[in-house]
Amino acid sequence: MDTPPADDTGRVRLLRSTSLTPLVPYAYAATTDRPGRLLLTAGACPLDSTGRVVAPGDIAAQTDQVMANLHATLHEAGADLTSVIKTTVYVATQQRDDLTTAWEVVSRSFADHDAPSTLLGVSVLGWPDQLVEVEAVAVLPDADTAPAAD
Repeated sequence: MDTPPADDTGRVRLLRSTSLTPLVPYAYAATTDRPGRLLLTAGACPLDSTGRVVAPGDIAAQTDQVMANLHATLHEAGADLTSVIKTTVYVATQQRDDLTTAWEVVSRSFADHDAPSTLLGVSVLGWPDQLVEVEAVAVLPDADTAPAAD
């Protein structure tokens, strides 16, 4: 097997495959060779500051809120979106177009950091009117070198 090319994006290296199609909108794997700690997030939900689901029925708007909430969680832990090594995106739908809508928002949020991800349709999510949820795995710096949390 050929050694896949890698993108160096700081603590996380995104791995491409030379034997699988290059037409997917994400890296096939991610790794790090630097010391660090793993951060496992709960699924980010489309909740506003009062705990209400935003934009019932609007997948794109809910995904925007989900990504804002994920970003806040990462920031509070001393990470950012480029620290993410894997995501799972859940969309309560049976329509592939709805998956595409959610993925476009997630992808835009991550920009060039196209970490490996799983995108799937599910029958229902936890909150009433909730259509989208995103969980992430990220790499944090060593505790000795980590910046103080806000």
